[in-house]
Amino acid sequence: MWREFQCQPDQRLRERLVLHYAPLVKYVAGRVGTGLPTHVDVGDLVQSGIFGLLDAIEKFDPERGLRFETYAMQRIRGAILDDLRSQDWVPRVVRSRLREAERALERLGARLHRTPTDAELADELGISIDDLRDLYGQLQLTSVVALEDLVSAGKDSGSLVDTLPDDDAVDPVAVLVDRDNRRQLAEAIAQLTERDRIVVSLYYFESLTLAEIGKVLGVTESRVSQLHTRAVLRLRARLTEQASV
Repeated sequence: MWREFQCQPDQRLRERLVLHYAPLVKYVAGRVGTGLPTHVDVGDLVQSGIFGLLDAIEKFDPERGLRFETYAMQRIRGAILDDLRSQDWVPRVVRSRLREAERALERLGARLHRTPTDAELADELGISIDDLRDLYGQLQLTSVVALEDLVSAGKDSGSLVDTLPDDDAVDPVAVLVDRDNRRQLAEAIAQLTERDRIVVSLYYFESLTLAEIGKVLGVTESRVSQLHTRAVLRLRARLTEQASV
């Protein structure tokens, strides 16, 4: 079907491909929707994801040797995240608190030369530990993020999907940049607390949902969401600090 579509990309073949790969959209929408507020309709996420799937079908080149599912899932996720961001459904006060928390993490990281504890962050913000945990709960609205967005924190770079190299034309510079990005991300993750590292590993690398991670750790899904938010904030602060060095 792909060979036929490549030779003659008509509407009939496009619709067949969309129907064939539609389950990918539902899967990605479900993953992104985990931890979002209840008023965010997964159906709306699926609708946004369909546009990402269509874009992937139009731009996919089978000759590059990349599996379409891998390419499409990145495009679908990107389309969903772009739509969520464009809606600006996070209250201004929450975004303001996010900026305050990120600046506090950067200050503490530079001063302590390590990842600050919750107690240290709460003291820096002038709030209690309980208030900080409530803040994590509010900030989970802003933690819809792809891991590649964390890698590019503080850098002027586009999507990793848009820069995937041709298997037959390896770019040495791209290899070095990718290797450096992975090194920085690994270093930042290594500086997280053990529990935060587990959450990041299970969520981003093992593709577990927040509910499934909660069962592994023996805590509630809400608590896992707080841990995920904390980990994202700390990774973003650390990577931004590295990029500015």
